[in-house]
Amino acid sequence: MISVKDIHKKFGDLHVLRGVSCEIKDGERVAIIGPSGSGKSTLLRCMNLLEEPSGGEIWLGDSLLTPIDPYQHADIIRLSNTYATLLAEERANAANAGKTAAVLSSEICERIIHGRLLKKREGKAFATALKACEKQKRIDINLARRNMGMVFQHFNLFNNLTVLGNMMLAPVELKIMSREEAEATAMRLLERIGLSDKRDVYPSTLSGGQKQRIAIVRALAMNPKVLLFDEPTSALDPEMVGEVLDLIRELADEGMTMVIVTHEMGFAREVANRVLFMDGGKIAEEGTPEELFEHPCNPRTQQFLKAVL
Repeated sequence: MISVKDIHKKFGDLHVLRGVSCEIKDGERVAIIGPSGSGKSTLLRCMNLLEEPSGGEIWLGDSLLTPIDPYQHADIIRLSNTYATLLAEERANAANAGKTAAVLSSEICERIIHGRLLKKREGKAFATALKACEKQKRIDINLARRNMGMVFQHFNLFNNLTVLGNMMLAPVELKIMSREEAEATAMRLLERIGLSDKRDVYPSTLSGGQKQRIAIVRALAMNPKVLLFDEPTSALDPEMVGEVLDLIRELADEGMTMVIVTHEMGFAREVANRVLFMDGGKIAEEGTPEELFEHPCNPRTQQFLKAVL
């Protein structure tokens, strides 16, 4: 479903993600845990390009979301080395013919591209080849995001729209549904969470638990293939956490693919198929909940779990 390949993310001099790779399979529920500042939320936001990675690649199925990273493809590196060798040879051989480096570069690329990926290293031809390849492989990120629902820590509901208006906005604006279809879908989802009576109220009148449950079904209104949760309970009062976790449990039972950044260890243990422990911008350890919580191997994982459990 989602493939993360050697992702790096820098904010100025701060290197937040340091070569993270992971696979999210169809139907999996993956929990990401770890200390504050370890890069959990940044990784999640890179998955749907709310944060643009500084390096590496993100794939949704067989569609590339990020620019091509030459270092992810062995044939790019191999062809780059071939190019560099040929260019050096041709510069020597063609010295008497008066050919410029630009002309040689173009000629060599013609000989070795043949529709293959090439690393942008030297010459205009490399840039042209790489852009052409990206155009073929990369898809519109906004089209991809239709399949990736996002649930934020602080709800991110539009306060100037009613609950119904929040839920209908994306399907109608993107012309995925008619207004009538979007309203019917929104009401069905509101009834599911017992909040159909709140359809015409504004978010400011709701409790935190109600806001987050509406944020979740708002994401569901787009019929996504995967849901990304960024600490969905951390902004809630303790008594409101349960109603949100119950809804996420229901979605898990229905087979929804989910990636959940959470500090709720019991919830991660109960709901997730797989748990990733992050520390220092890397995945320090991963495994099933039983493996990671009962028999952690990494000393940093052991230290963290001892402190929080």
